[in-house]
Amino acid sequence: MSAASGESGPATEGQELSPDERAELERLRAEKARLRGQGDGPARRQGFSWRTPVSIVLIVLGCILAPVAVLGVWAGNQVSDTGRWVATVEPLIHDPAIQNVLTDKITNEITSQLNLNGIISQAATETQARSLPRISSLLTTFGPQITSSVTGFIHSTVHTVITSQAMANAWVQVNTIAHQSLVKVLSGQGGGAITTSNGQIVLNLGPLIAVAKQDLVARGFSLANSIPDITPKFALFEAKNLGQAQSGYRLITRLKIVLPILVLVLLGAGVYVARGHRRALVGAGLGLAASMLVLAIGLLIARSIYLSSVPSSVLPGDAAAAAYDTLVHFIKIGLRVVLAVGLVVAIGAFFTGPSRTAVQTRSGLKSGMGRIRNFGERRGVSAGPVGHWTYEHRRILRIAAVVIVGVILVFWGQPSVAVVIVLVVVLLVILGLIELIGRPAAEPGTAAQT
Repeated sequence: MSAASGESGPATEGQELSPDERAELERLRAEKARLRGQGDGPARRQGFSWRTPVSIVLIVLGCILAPVAVLGVWAGNQVSDTGRWVATVEPLIHDPAIQNVLTDKITNEITSQLNLNGIISQAATETQARSLPRISSLLTTFGPQITSSVTGFIHSTVHTVITSQAMANAWVQVNTIAHQSLVKVLSGQGGGAITTSNGQIVLNLGPLIAVAKQDLVARGFSLANSIPDITPKFALFEAKNLGQAQSGYRLITRLKIVLPILVLVLLGAGVYVARGHRRALVGAGLGLAASMLVLAIGLLIARSIYLSSVPSSVLPGDAAAAAYDTLVHFIKIGLRVVLAVGLVVAIGAFFTGPSRTAVQTRSGLKSGMGRIRNFGERRGVSAGPVGHWTYEHRRILRIAAVVIVGVILVFWGQPSVAVVIVLVVVLLVILGLIELIGRPAAEPGTAAQT
């Protein structure tokens, strides 16, 4: 009896296990046996192996080139593309600091062309010649106040124009036309609406002054009709090292496609060569994220250097800061996206690894999915043959899901951090559905007993 009961115990226990639980038990046993087998690893790994140092060098090189690749893509897609350039500089016209600088510059140009002091002096002379001494004396006495009042009127009118939608539209048009000139400047050709002058990159204000002139005339200030067509310059950025910038621009724009591919090849080769692929993938992801942090710190340092190098007479500090922050806006978006991708890759590689935390996490998730699936099946909800097919092809389906999401991310164009997060969430949902729907087919013996 004892022998019989001893044989029936395991059979009864085996009958109580569902196919999912039995498959998971077998998987955990195989995982445990593999982890035990790794205990002999140190004995087999004695001696020098070239794989580890070569892998480290390749991954480090890839991480070092990653910030350069981000800058290269920015230079190629932001500066060389008219739409991207306009999207970059368009917010400047809405910045109060830039609006104040433009208002002062345009007001000074208009008043200098009108020569208000000369006009008042001429009027005083003419009234004196016409035997109107009291009027002439009043004009001479209150000339400065009249000039100040007219200048104030012009300044307030110009500021109203600068902050209007009409000026915003003119700003977009000016920068759209000027974009080709900027590319010429950076490529060393020069000319156009944006040029270099005295170590500065300057923008032609002529079209903006024309808009302000038309508004002054519309408000009844007919004297503005006497303003000739002028093309004053507005300094956008200091360009003392423009020669080096032009050389770097030409080099980086040529390599804007090569650099990202080279980074991926170096990181992929480093992971492939490594003895522990998963550990190397974790290191590559973290290294990529760390390189983006270095790039962010470099942008902060460059910002400080730039602001300290711009004289306040050329561009006030708040306006210079607004110009710099606007220019590097898309660089910051790019580095944040790469940082997020690096962290996602590192986290994903870690939780698919053999560590105790990873194994327990995966086991808990699979057990939870199994309980949800069993709960539905007890209520008549079953995937049927689709579930069996999904279980048999689960590895291919997982790889396909990862590849598809990766391709979408690569060809998105200019993804944001939010896009990366949404794609990761979608990928996790797809992987969860594969795990939830997939169910091993019942063994013939089990089917007969049930």
